[in-house]
Amino acid sequence: MATTNIWQQFKALIPEGIRVVATITANNGNGTSQAMLRDGSVITVKGEYVGVGEKAFILDGAVKGTAPDLAQYEAEF
Repeated sequence: MATTNIWQQFKALIPEGIRVVATITANNGNGTSQAMLRDGSVITVKGEYVGVGEKAFILDGAVKGTAPDLAQYEAEF
């Protein structure tokens, strides 16, 4: 039975999990890659199908695809 709760319907549209864009720094050869986050920290993620030096979408610790290489800006308030 479909829910009539508008809040539940809205929440169903939003993907769950942590999503970040990172730069791939190494493919490890064992199904994992090293990725550098914007703050400079390096994490190990699952997946090797994005090349070194390219940006990737990371969802819950796994590479989900190539991200566009767009300019980044920071604003202070």
